[in-house]
Amino acid sequence: MIVEDKVVDGFKVKVASIGDLLIGAAYEIGPRILYLASRKKPELNLFGVLPDVGVQTSEGFWRIYGGHRLWSSPEAKPRSYSLDDKPVRVEFDSDTLMIYGNPEENNCIQKEIMIKANPNGGAQVIHRIRNIGRWPITLACWALSVMRKGGFAIIPIKPSKVDEEGLLPDRHLSLWPYTDLTDRRLLFTDEYIFIRQDPNAEKPVKIGAKASPEWIAYWVDGMIFMKQFSREAGEYPDFGCNVEVYTNSAMLELETLGPLKTINPSESVQHIEMWKVFETGKIRMAVEDVRDKIEPLLK
Repeated sequence: MIVEDKVVDGFKVKVASIGDLLIGAAYEIGPRILYLASRKKPELNLFGVLPDVGVQTSEGFWRIYGGHRLWSSPEAKPRSYSLDDKPVRVEFDSDTLMIYGNPEENNCIQKEIMIKANPNGGAQVIHRIRNIGRWPITLACWALSVMRKGGFAIIPIKPSKVDEEGLLPDRHLSLWPYTDLTDRRLLFTDEYIFIRQDPNAEKPVKIGAKASPEWIAYWVDGMIFMKQFSREAGEYPDFGCNVEVYTNSAMLELETLGPLKTINPSESVQHIEMWKVFETGKIRMAVEDVRDKIEPLLK
């Protein structure tokens, strides 16, 4: 593993070459991964970085910073928005990057993100939340990636044929109060949902689903970023979502979730994503383009 220092939109990061990816972890804030690029196109950071965007909470002004972060679901304020503006511990060995978040004493949790090369290409990103309190806590790991502006997300919702006669539902969506289903950034097809990031559209929109099969992707500037994961048994947050997408004029968040679990003191829960990046050229928000240009990359 080669590690070098880099400044990304004013933030100091340690960039590691992990497989065919370049991944940059911040160490003055976090845990955050603020830089993601293909080794073939290091100049193109696929993550969006937002130094000044945030929200006021009872604990202070929380900044999103951008990039990739780990939260616990379900969302609540101020719990989800605990300030993470202090230095964190970042460690490397021959094939692994580790980011250790600071203890969140009010939430009784501590977060860790571990990244290592995946034998089949890309990187394995392991998210862990540990209970550092004195009583059990119920939560789900929630992995959120703020993406570069100007692209679009893809959620697969292929029919699973629960029964031969089609009497039972096999797909569902979760909608947030501010989501307008007539929003032009949304495109629904029988097999995929497309969500476009529009820098000129101020109003936010968010949609969640049970991905089928288990992946979610984002296309921008001729590159595709894919997250794959495994569906575990159990209840999922937000009416059963394992993927969610949020967008406004400043960003698009590509999100995956694990199931809700109760963790006892000193125990932890984890959620694993497999990251892959490919150069694809132009891709349209169209079923045939996903079938022909994206699905073959999953094999």
